[in-house]
Amino acid sequence: MRPFDYTRATDLEDAAHHLSSGSTVIAGGTNLLDLMKIQVMTPDHLVDITRLPGLSDIEDTGSGLRIGTLVTNSDLAGDTRVRNGYPVLARALLAGASGQLRNKATTGGNFLQRTRCPYFYDTAMPCNKREPNSGCSAQGGDARMCAILGTSPECIAAHPSDMAVAMRALDAQVEVRGADGETRMMALDDLYHLPGDRPDREYALDKGEIIIAAHLPAPSPNTRQTYRKVRDRASYAFALVSVAAVIEMGEDGKIANAALAFGGIGTRPWRDPEVEKELIGSEPSNELFAKAADVLLRDAWLEESNAFKAPLAKRTLISALRDVTGLSGQDHYDMGDAA
Repeated sequence: MRPFDYTRATDLEDAAHHLSSGSTVIAGGTNLLDLMKIQVMTPDHLVDITRLPGLSDIEDTGSGLRIGTLVTNSDLAGDTRVRNGYPVLARALLAGASGQLRNKATTGGNFLQRTRCPYFYDTAMPCNKREPNSGCSAQGGDARMCAILGTSPECIAAHPSDMAVAMRALDAQVEVRGADGETRMMALDDLYHLPGDRPDREYALDKGEIIIAAHLPAPSPNTRQTYRKVRDRASYAFALVSVAAVIEMGEDGKIANAALAFGGIGTRPWRDPEVEKELIGSEPSNELFAKAADVLLRDAWLEESNAFKAPLAKRTLISALRDVTGLSGQDHYDMGDAA
């Protein structure tokens, strides 16, 4: 690890001043410190915001929840309001890491996790996300953990967060504070850039801006929620495919509303309105779910080593939808039919 300066911010104005000068925020540090140790990230100056007041609170706003950027994954997953009103978020958080990591990892830091593409971590290999215009080693290489949606010829790295996938399905917004003290709200989808020809530009944050909270709208009392994650081992592994599903069923037995987000397959927490349109207004069926999966995967970019993600995503989506709509309790379905 290279030498660096360290400052404990006294307030948000102090933090913004340092950020405007090119410093890097540290809170839980569960991702940043690992990257510093292998010199993928080499900040000259760290600004610690963990002692700032008001950033570790979960507040009921009357129209939903305001979640401070320093709220830990453990506290968020264990909050009664989250467990009762947003179970998809609680499940995603509990699926994301070990208890020790959840005790340190923060909400804001989780939104800004860096990719786990092995070539991003290997400084001996070209990576456009780490070093612009150096090349993308994952294409034609080991792309097992890489994305198949939202990719570009310059980058196929997948976004790794479980929490952000659930937040995306819940229509979360982030509250961002600028260096001038003004705040603005951003839809979560607007926070992330697609890789395009500059995969090193990951977030739509201006210099000096910092995420200070996440906002969740009040949950509908009629929704059914689930989070389904497929990984290489039973726990503490990043998703090969994950699905966050928030479904509202109508009295007529048809799907009245649907919100679906996906992890492990997108370059950002992935959501496709066309998939949801395919479901809304229809009666749940295996054929409907398979058709929705085909819509999701219509533009998938597949490498030889990650092509398995397409049928896996289809099966995972069908399974999650069968579960959340109650179809799984009505009939038997051979997932081999979804291949």
